[in-house]
Amino acid sequence: MKHLILPLLGLALAPLAAQAAPCGGPLPAFLEAIADDAAAAGLDPKATASFLRGAGIDEKVLKADRSQGVFRMNFIDFSRRLISQNRLDTGRALAQKHVAIFDRAAAQYGVPRGILLAFWAFETDFGQVQGDFNTRNALVTLGHDCRRPELFQPQILAGIALHAKGDLPTNTTGAWAGEIGMVQMLPADILARGVDGDGDGHVTLKTSVADALMSGAQLLQHHGWQANAPWLVEVTVPRQMDWSLSNLETWLSVDDWQAMGVAPRSDSLPGGEASLVLPQGRNGPAFLAYRNFQTLFDWNQSFTYVLTAAYFATRLEGAKTYDAGNADPGLEAAQMIALQEKLAARGHDVGKIDGILGAGTRAAVQAEQKRLGLPADGWPTPDLLNAL
Repeated sequence: MKHLILPLLGLALAPLAAQAAPCGGPLPAFLEAIADDAAAAGLDPKATASFLRGAGIDEKVLKADRSQGVFRMNFIDFSRRLISQNRLDTGRALAQKHVAIFDRAAAQYGVPRGILLAFWAFETDFGQVQGDFNTRNALVTLGHDCRRPELFQPQILAGIALHAKGDLPTNTTGAWAGEIGMVQMLPADILARGVDGDGDGHVTLKTSVADALMSGAQLLQHHGWQANAPWLVEVTVPRQMDWSLSNLETWLSVDDWQAMGVAPRSDSLPGGEASLVLPQGRNGPAFLAYRNFQTLFDWNQSFTYVLTAAYFATRLEGAKTYDAGNADPGLEAAQMIALQEKLAARGHDVGKIDGILGAGTRAAVQAEQKRLGLPADGWPTPDLLNAL
């Protein structure tokens, strides 16, 4: 599965900082402005001309950018859609086939095989579905579009730099948002964190398993991944507790959580600080998320995606299927939009009213549940919608 949400860049690439070419307008003028920015950044003019020659706007990219409905799915539905026995079996087989690469990634960057396998699986189905959008055109399209030019124009410059190194031919294909290769990395990330894992002198994420996995591991380490530390553990929760503590902003010691009745579903809980995550409320699945979990949002900003990837990684490393519980019914897309409108009218910052249960909407739901005397577990229900 390809990225459907743009990851944070997280890079300080001052030499490649775009000078904000005017978005929109005639494409030739935009490309000229990008070429000027590339020259100011010290990029090879021949590489710039070669990369931009024949570049065009891809309307399918714009359509994909504006339709990300898959993230309206709840965690249970989304995880069941992405995690299959075949993916588990394939992941475990690949872990054995490439054991030397995974061991190197763990030794050098501290990232365990389960995490790398999870992103490899979800991003491209272990390299089988890497996207058929022309990468150069996708970057130019999104840099020219006025929705987020400040994010994508530096990616065009990074693309030119990779092209100059021979690592990004103009016929390269990938995801609609410009990500490339088996683990779907953006050009700026490849330029800064790409690893030549197979020693051939190039970073080739589309065809080299070693390059892809080692690059992904270094990127996660750069974003703060801590070696030999947990990321997610399934737990059980008591029938009654202060549910307003269940969010990714509240960090308590594992001892404190256990004192409230939170317990491991299997084995024991690693120590340290953790957040209680209830993706579908107090009656659904429950997890303790550790600090490493937070670093995964630098790969993808969707809570549901990140939680599913983190959970899948635990499955690949031996955890059992989560207990789905008996979650309270959620909201349909139209109801979620109506809820967001009501929350915004009450002064809450829910971000874009799009029917997606993002962090801002969850926080607003929790605040209103607390105000109304409802269990403040952050899960929006028809009862909450009616109460508002």
